[in-house]
Amino acid sequence: MRKQYKDTSWQKSSNWYNKLVGDKGHFYHQQIVIPGVLSLLAVEEKSNILDIGCGQGILAKQFFKNEYLGIDLSSNLINIARQQDRNSKHQYKVQDATTPFFLETKYSHAAAILSLQNMEKQDEAIKNVANNLLKNGKFVIVLNHPAFRIPRQSGWGVAENKVQYRYINMYMSFLKIPINMHPGEKQSEITWSFHYPLSYYAKSLQQSGFCIETIEEWTSSKESAGKMAKSENKSRNEIPLFMAILARKI
Repeated sequence: MRKQYKDTSWQKSSNWYNKLVGDKGHFYHQQIVIPGVLSLLAVEEKSNILDIGCGQGILAKQFFKNEYLGIDLSSNLINIARQQDRNSKHQYKVQDATTPFFLETKYSHAAAILSLQNMEKQDEAIKNVANNLLKNGKFVIVLNHPAFRIPRQSGWGVAENKVQYRYINMYMSFLKIPINMHPGEKQSEITWSFHYPLSYYAKSLQQSGFCIETIEEWTSSKESAGKMAKSENKSRNEIPLFMAILARKI
């Protein structure tokens, strides 16, 4: 019997999210995240890829010749992925990444692209990746930078000398943060973001048998115009949007 999962908060927002991201990803996917992930993964022709929290399969489109499995808890997003991706080497599965699962195939590469932050039990998801990864397999995690981009607990300010700065109200504490998908609408859907400090990821990876090889921090490539352009561009280059972790199973 096929296992049934309760609807995730992303289920109700799946159509909106698909329209926002599109079949190629939004600006940051295209300009920063996907190129960075591909560089870190360094996939070869015989590599196979496990993508947790795959959404509508944005990453899959980069691997035309490789075996690929994308899993996501949202059945709507998985259906969209299947409709958009007709590659016979690619498969999609409705699966909770935080619940133990064991696949028939072991994978050489795994990725969690801006998806772990939407899972409360992120350490369990990391453990599940380890269980389905080959020895020496690579795992790339990309997050909205947990030290600088904490929803409702961080933001921009401008000092009297017109210097733009980033403020952080909370960092070390675990936070479960509601995200309003349609600000200003009374009946807007809510999704959840789960914040952990950097040390949480180091500990979770170590406990699951991973060794961190490198950490990269990616800034925005956008540029401002107008009176505050100089200050905004300087701040944008100093405060990273994303953090990427490359770990290897040992």
